[in-house]
Formats: sequence, structure tokens, C-alpha cells
Amino acid sequence: MKAEIITIGDEILIGQIVDTNSAWIADQFNLNGIEIYQVTSVHDNHQHILEAIKNAEGKVDLVVITGGLGPTKDDITKNTLCEYFDTKLVFHEPTFEHIKKRFAKLSIDINKLNRDQALVPENCTVLFNKAGTAPGMWFERNDTIFVSLPGVPFEMKYLLEHEILPRLLKNGKKKAIYHKTVLTQGIPESMLAEKIEVWENALPENIKLAYLPGPMAVRLRLSAMGNDDTVLQNRVEEQIQKLQKIIPESIFGFDSETMAEVIGRMLKSKGKKLAVAESCTGGYISHLITSVAGSSEYFNGSVTAYSNQIKEKILDVKKETLSEFGAVSEQVAKEMALGAKQVLNADYAISTTGIAGPTGGTDEKPVGTVWIAVAGENKAFAEKFVFGFNRERNILRSSQTALQILRRVILEDL
Repeated sequence: MKAEIITIGDEILIGQIVDTNSAWIADQFNLNGIEIYQVTSVHDNHQHILEAIKNAEGKVDLVVITGGLGPTKDDITKNTLCEYFDTKLVFHEPTFEHIKKRFAKLSIDINKLNRDQALVPENCTVLFNKAGTAPGMWFERNDTIFVSLPGVPFEMKYLLEHEILPRLLKNGKKKAIYHKTVLTQGIPESMLAEKIEVWENALPENIKLAYLPGPMAVRLRLSAMGNDDTVLQNRVEEQIQKLQKIIPESIFGFDSETMAEVIGRMLKSKGKKLAVAESCTGGYISHLITSVAGSSEYFNGSVTAYSNQIKEKILDVKKETLSEFGAVSEQVAKEMALGAKQVLNADYAISTTGIAGPTGGTDEKPVGTVWIAVAGENKAFAEKFVFGFNRERNILRSSQTALQILRRVILEDL
């Protein structure tokens, strides 16, 4: 089943609000085997809404329209739908009784605008909105289902969960769909694509691969569509097993897992403790680690050592090392990691020191230069990276890379 989402509202098109409704609807449809064909945003304009609905009909099986159902004059969706479906507005007594009860509880008097919310197109199926006052509306024409929902997020969600999806599933208007996302780190998208090209070309026709690159990871999403959920899941898992043999070191997790969660499980299983020393990442690694519930079981603490004085006094970085090699160097990164391991009484420690930017670089050490060190149970070493000119991305990439290097070290110790 294919669907299009049409969101109505000038506030979306001028950037006043972000269209979170479409993202949430798309996610729910995806979980229920409904494929999103297109997402369209239109003005609070009668003709624009008509054109969007007309363009959608015939291309998809389901059209979901959100917005424009409030009590004010700019809420024109119902009148527009009446024109499109060649009908008229009629008074819906059950909706009005519901509105009266809600307003009575709030001690608010009902005016004409509130009463008009009980007007609905005569040929629609009214969807009871327990979460608000604007009812949803369901139309069917030429093998296409049209649903109009309020733009208020919690009202829209209620109607979708309690009215729309149950009706669609009851009618059997869904297809089996299965997604699995493979999380990779430490290999650029282009190199990754080259490395798995043979595997990708051999994927079955009903399994699609999407590359989803970001500063924290390159995600590989496999999507399979068919008639049986179990069969699809087994086929996707078979392909992932083949992929793991090709890039075993690059895969760190699946779906919504984070690198910090993966490392946390590894440390907990070994009964080991972690410490962090950060300069250019400014505490972001510690933030990622402590964002995981239960991280206190394996995370002893961190030192954000921005100044050389703090590196010396707290992390025991030698003054001579700083003077000879500079703060952004292999030697300082290693001493920071070893110092954090000692001071914070940990089994593992990671450190970062670099030039996040956008200023501060030199010919020898350009912006984006970062040294990352790990002090493990058996060794301490540092690696150099040159990420780029964007400060925020440099911090994100440095933090994620530091965790990935730590993961490799812990795996070697297992």
C-alpha cells in the first residue's frame, strides 16, 4: 500500500514550525507495512490544497491530510474537501456533544466558531477525536482512501493510532515490510560502497539498500517488502551475515543502537571501568557515555583539560612534552590517556586533543587535526586524524571515532 502525506499550513512553509507530523506518520506507516510515496506541504490556500489532493489521487492508495481543521477563518480544509468530493457540510450532533462536554469541564462558553467544528462533509465517515475537538474525516473514491486529520500533533496521533491504522489493518490494506539498519564507523561512504559493491549487486530484488551517512556513522538500511514478515526477516538477516564477513571491524551495531551503548555493554560484561580526558571535544565524549542509563556501573569520570595547565596539574602531562611537541600531538594525547587512567582509577581511558576550528590551524597542524589516544590494559597508543573545517562536525566525529577505537581495543582484549 502506497501513501502520500499532505500537510497544510503557511507556518510550515515559512519555517515557523518544523513538520514533525509527517515524520511521525511516516514512521508509523513504515512499521505497519505502508510505503510513503511522497510528502507534500501546501499553503492555507483553497486552490493549492485542491491541486495537491488531485495530484495525489490515482498515484497512491491512501492520502493523509493534516492541518486546517481548527475553529478560525484560516482553517479551510473542510470546505475544500466538500468541493473536491462534491458534497456539503452538515451538522454532526455526536461531535457537538463531545465539544460541549470538553468545554464544560474547562468552564469555557461555546461560541459559533466552536460550534462550527461539528460541521463535517456529508459523505465522509466521521472519526471520533477523543483527544480534541476537531473530528477526523474518512473518504473513499476510485479505490483511494482520503483521511483528513487535525494538525495538532497529539490529536493527530490519537486518531491515527485509534482510528486510521485499525481500519486499514482490518481491511487488510497493508503489505509486509521489514527494515534492518547496519551501523558502521571508521570507513567513508565512498570506500564502504566500493568494498561491499559485489554484495550489494547480489541482493535479492525485493531487498533495497540505502546509504545514510552522518558525522557519527554511515548507516546501511536494508528494506524488504513481500507478503510474509518472517520470511522477509530471515532473508535480510542472511544478507547481514554475509555483510559481516566483508566488513567485520566496521560494523558496531544495529538499528537505533549507539556506540556508547555498545561499549557500555562490553565494559559491563568484563567488569571494567572507563575514564576520559578531553580537550578539543570539550566533554562531548563524556556526554555520549553518560547519556546511557546505568553508565555509572562502568564510567568513573572525566577531565575536560582545555588548558595546558590543567593537562599538567591534573593529568600529569609533562611540561617538557607540551613544550617540545605542542598540545596537539601524539605524545600529549598518550600522556593524557595514561594520566586519566591513573588519576581516575580506570582499566581503560581515551583522550582527545586537537584543533576543532574554525580558527587556530597552521600549515603543520591544520584545522580539523585531532589526536586520539587509548590506554588499555596492555598498551597505550594514539592515532592522528584530519577531519575538516566545521567545528561541530569535528567534535562529533572526534568523539565517535574515539569510541570506535576504544571498541576495537576492548575486542582485542576479549
